[in-house]
Amino acid sequence: MASSWNLPIITPVGTSGTLGDKSNFPTLTRLAYNMNKFAKFYLQVFGQFNWTDVTIMYDKVHVFFRIVGTSLGNEFPSAGISSKVMEFDTNGDFDHKNMLLTASERSRVFVISCHGDTFRDIMLTFYDLGMALGDYAVIFIRLFVGDDVGNMSWMRNDANDAKARKAYDSVLLVQPRRPESPEFLQFEQDVKNRSLQDYNFIYGDIEVNIFITAFYDSFLIYAQILNETLTDGGDILDGFNLTRRIWGRTFQGIGGTIAIDHNGDRDTDFSLLDMDTSTGDFKVNPHLKLKLESDLHSLWWKIKSTDLLSGNAGSRVISRLSLVQSLGGESKSKEDTAQMFTTTAIYKGATVAIKKFKIKQFNVDRVSLMEMKQMRDIACPNLTRLVGLAIEPSHVTLVTEYCPRGSLQDILENDSIQLDIDFKNALLTDLVQGMAYLHASPIEVHGNLNSSNCVIDGRFVLKITDFGLTRIRRLEHKPIDNHQLRAQIWVAPEQLRLFPNRTASHSGDVYSFGIILFEILTRLEPYEDELEHITIADVLHKIKRGLDPPFRPILPQTSEKSDLVNVMKECWNEDPKLRPSFHTLIRTIRKISGVTAGHNILDSLLKRMEQYANNLEDLVEERTRAFLDEKRKSEELLYEVLPRSVADQLKNGLSVDPESFESVTIYFSDIVGFTNISASSLPMQVVDLLNDLYTCFDSILENYDVYKVETIGDAYMVVSGLPVRNGSEHVRQIARMSLGILENVSKFKIRHKPDAILRARIGIHSGNKTMTFILISIVQLVFIGSVCAGVVGRKMPRYCLFGDTVNTASRMESNGEAMKIHMSRDTKDMLDIFGNFLIESRGEISVKGKGTMITYWLLGEEIREA
Repeated sequence: MASSWNLPIITPVGTSGTLGDKSNFPTLTRLAYNMNKFAKFYLQVFGQFNWTDVTIMYDKVHVFFRIVGTSLGNEFPSAGISSKVMEFDTNGDFDHKNMLLTASERSRVFVISCHGDTFRDIMLTFYDLGMALGDYAVIFIRLFVGDDVGNMSWMRNDANDAKARKAYDSVLLVQPRRPESPEFLQFEQDVKNRSLQDYNFIYGDIEVNIFITAFYDSFLIYAQILNETLTDGGDILDGFNLTRRIWGRTFQGIGGTIAIDHNGDRDTDFSLLDMDTSTGDFKVNPHLKLKLESDLHSLWWKIKSTDLLSGNAGSRVISRLSLVQSLGGESKSKEDTAQMFTTTAIYKGATVAIKKFKIKQFNVDRVSLMEMKQMRDIACPNLTRLVGLAIEPSHVTLVTEYCPRGSLQDILENDSIQLDIDFKNALLTDLVQGMAYLHASPIEVHGNLNSSNCVIDGRFVLKITDFGLTRIRRLEHKPIDNHQLRAQIWVAPEQLRLFPNRTASHSGDVYSFGIILFEILTRLEPYEDELEHITIADVLHKIKRGLDPPFRPILPQTSEKSDLVNVMKECWNEDPKLRPSFHTLIRTIRKISGVTAGHNILDSLLKRMEQYANNLEDLVEERTRAFLDEKRKSEELLYEVLPRSVADQLKNGLSVDPESFESVTIYFSDIVGFTNISASSLPMQVVDLLNDLYTCFDSILENYDVYKVETIGDAYMVVSGLPVRNGSEHVRQIARMSLGILENVSKFKIRHKPDAILRARIGIHSGNKTMTFILISIVQLVFIGSVCAGVVGRKMPRYCLFGDTVNTASRMESNGEAMKIHMSRDTKDMLDIFGNFLIESRGEISVKGKGTMITYWLLGEEIREA
């Protein structure tokens, strides 16, 4: 009608989304909120929280509720939001439970439009169904305090207030922004005064209806447009042209600037309200309207996986061994060295702790964002700080503050770390302070507290970790393995009985603290004695049974009896109601330890450093003794591998240059028929044979000035005259040694072949003349002498001999006979000087590479009386 009559309409209402189609309503201007603007605000919120599926529920008995439901249902699909509209009738059969269950099957975001009393009933059912744990978000519309929606408060002073308050924590309240300018507040007061004066109406706590403000602004805008039209000589009866003067402009209203878009609708500002958990009131939260929006755009929490440096530069797995050693301790067992404790990486130049959650798909929704915000807002020195998340298709990586001193569990299980009562009290104080802060924060509970989740930072301050971000932890499906079972030892009995569908609680965290207190007092693993006879599953079964007295870790008779023992027993009481709170524990621990609330932090830190220093002093002394012992063993081993003079040079950091020796005697021997013996023996029997034989030979060598060069299979090589020169004594030392070895071989018994006869073949040769020899090995060497000796290799260094003397000695052995000592003429001539060796000529023989040689047999030595 207005369009037909060309009349302008400026309305404070017109909320329906259908009125947004100005092709049908070309002269309509809307100054109040409308469903089109509401829908855009919702879409902005959905986009910020990555919500893509919502369910709209409305009561069809009231026109406003119906407009909200149908309008939003029409707007969302066009914006790519999957939505389902569900209407209900409070005048007929209305099943809250069935409606919520149906809605929950497709989405976790509900937009509800109904009367406040109905909404409270729905939210009580919401709580009873277990939906008030943060997995669901509910959006409710309120125009102003006191509107037709009715009382939407959770508080009705009845038995359901506690449940309602918990349920309303999942609610986001949307309403048009309320102006706060002095002009508006004065206007509101004038309206209330006129209402009382002219109509005897008392507003009380009710806010002035936003439509009244829009009516007032309508007259201001219309008057301004009329004046402009008259000034321009236009037709004030042309409603279409008057309307076009309004659209796409801004005006000054009683509540501030009014912006009209090119579609003739006011750009309404909306507020998103969240419940203040400390008061239960809904307040405009700047973190959800401004700060959170800024955070979301900045993505402060988002970390690229490529920024977490790996390899030698960053990511590394720390074993318990290295963590304990950082505190000046030693590993308790070999198993500790293999147990992985935490993974670290380098992020922005700092070491951080990372933990991967195996989650196939993770959508960052409102709940997750709020949890991350809660983690970031923590300002407690006894709780670890959240750095951010790295989200990948197959997993989510949690990045947190890294504490380099390891976990409380590591320290307690390491006997080499001394913990006096002051250090224990300091750890307990840190722990209860951190938990008290956590319980008073929006995070509220830990739910997984144990000694491995209490870590020590670089200043020896205990910090609690592995808390918060329940959405991520809930999405990860972990198999129940031994590690998971062991972690349940710290879980309260009432929660164990509901495992895995347990609900974390304050009293449950206190129980966990009681188990940790047992560990601190005794430095034992919980149920350590019991686990020697029964399994972890048996222990958990006994805990869940609720025996009388309850099944708890047993204090050793030698453990100290203190007031802390009573505190421990109170904390693990079977009745959760009888367990103390952490605020109470703070006062108790301070009273027991004598630490006041205003104690000097620096003194406390210095005490911890002093305790650590004492641990280090004892450890340094112990490590020094161990080092010297290992040093002695290493030197003995080195002396076995290399000559002592050469080994001493290497120990002192000196290089060992190749050296020539003019006069030396070299011994070679092998076992005749060794191939046949090996073929008829097992590999281990062969090893035992050689070990027994060379042990026998080595014991003989100890009586002579000789050096064993090497053994290869059954071959045995010995030299005298190097690296320490001994004149002409080398030939007598080798001759006597050879006779001793030959005698012992004749008596030697093979373990696995006691009847077999072992026969050795020995050859010796002496070099006593000057010659030139070229060696091409690691480097090219030219030396003068019969033998050149030097260290070859770095990883497994060997003292090697080169030269013609070596070759000739080898030929003496290979051309000899069983159980005889074959020697060259050079050796015979040098032995003749001593005059007491029995020698027999063998005559001429052909030696490969040497031609014809006259060789001899060494038969024995005459023992002369002194």
